Amino acid sequence: MRLRDLELKDAPLMLEWMHDEDVVGKLRGNFLKKTIDDCNSFIMASSEKEHDIHLAIVSDEDEYMGTVSLKNIDRTHLSAEFGISVRKSAMGRGYSWYGMEEILRRAFDEYGLENVYWCVSRANERAIRFYDKHNFHEALDISDDILARYKDVDNLKWYSVLKGDVIDERESVAGCKVVHIKTIPTLGAGELSFFEASHDIPFDIKRIYYISKVPEGTRRGFHAHKKLKQLLFCPYGRIQLILENKNGREEIELSDPSIGVVIDEPTWREMLWLQKDSVLCVAVSEYYEAEDYIRDYKEFRSYISD
Repeated sequence: MRLRDLELKDAPLMLEWMHDEDVVGKLRGNFLKKTIDDCNSFIMASSEKEHDIHLAIVSDEDEYMGTVSLKNIDRTHLSAEFGISVRKSAMGRGYSWYGMEEILRRAFDEYGLENVYWCVSRANERAIRFYDKHNFHEALDISDDILARYKDVDNLKWYSVLKGDVIDERESVAGCKVVHIKTIPTLGAGELSFFEASHDIPFDIKRIYYISKVPEGTRRGFHAHKKLKQLLFCPYGRIQLILENKNGREEIELSDPSIGVVIDEPTWREMLWLQKDSVLCVAVSEYYEAEDYIRDYKEFRSYISD
């Protein structure tokens, strides 16, 4: 699958989803009244990409499966509104996720945007499940200019993605749970992330420490713990976390303040600073005990094999 410009040959299949009640029943706008001429006009107008970008999601055989968009592009505030619609036959086959992931990548890496937002009716349970499943954050404090475009619609749920947010579907790394720290974005004013002991992480917090002012390329860690449980996250910068335990050896990049890793079993860890002055924060379950450390790798391997 891939994205490409819309072409006139896509019009009949575009009209197909517009006239499918299962697809458009909970969407804003009267798509059921659209005609093939409306589709042709929309496709021809899509060649102008200053204010809106509309692209086709297509199969490997170049069959049109849906449209993904960045609308109302604001070059001053570097923001845009996301939109997507796919044919019923494309649902559950990865086209929606691919189209969304790829348009967000282009928004930040190619189009120079800093923030992408969108809304969905809270009655649209299928869409809500999709966005919540992929851990997108609900946005608050939507500007009046944006809300004015939806003044005739009630009960909307708003989402937002900022440049630098990591879209990662992994649930674990070396068996250690990847957690999505609760995050509340405010359009144009950043994000607030928070977690609560026992509610959001599986232990009470007795200590918090952080590592900072580390030169790029430096490696730290090289130890494991016998009983200590920890949540590791990176509120600033980029750090590669390498974990090894009885489940194997894997790595994950920590570069999004809303992504963390819970280590709750004996696990050897190494941290590589990919960016100067990145900060690693750690919330732990116990007070400091030197006896809980395993600092020799051979001893660690022997410990987890017993």
